[in-house]
Amino acid sequence: MQVADNVLQLAFQDMLTGLPNRRVLIDRVNQARVASKRSELYASLLLLDLDNFKPLNDTYGHAAGDLLLIEVARRLQQCVRETDLVVRFGGDEFVVLLTALSRHQGDAAELADAVAKKIAHALKQPYLLEVQDELRQSSTVEHHCTASIGIALFVNEAACHDEILKWADAAMYRAKKAGKNRIQLHDSAALFPGEKED
Repeated sequence: MQVADNVLQLAFQDMLTGLPNRRVLIDRVNQARVASKRSELYASLLLLDLDNFKPLNDTYGHAAGDLLLIEVARRLQQCVRETDLVVRFGGDEFVVLLTALSRHQGDAAELADAVAKKIAHALKQPYLLEVQDELRQSSTVEHHCTASIGIALFVNEAACHDEILKWADAAMYRAKKAGKNRIQLHDSAALFPGEKED
């Protein structure tokens, strides 16, 4: 029985962070599409990529990077409702699925942007990571990291999960290209700056 449970865990959970994985995300996005057809309420997908992850890995090793990802996952879960979904998408990318936002596109965009700003603020707080050197000596590393966030809104079943993910991904890359630590709404000229780095 335990072997079967472990197989199920591997199939649906990211082993590092304990978050649901991409397979769960696709299922939940499809459920959200069906639910929004009935309710006419917009949902939103936020795709975020950490801006300052590689230097940490390069300087202190993958163990330090893993500690950062675990802490990012914890902070993300604290920023959303219980009904929302936080997923580790791969590497240093995470996805947040927000459901039942509003019947009005503008209001839904404002709600999604408010969550994205809350996430950006939480993720830019300093990270204190306990790392070990080759001699197994522990030390605390303070790391600063921001996120580039792309937002895609969807309602009804007009777009499939692949299209919605592509929208969020394109918006995230626009946010990164605009200088990182930014929030970009798909298909909009509006670029929401995150709080400026000190």
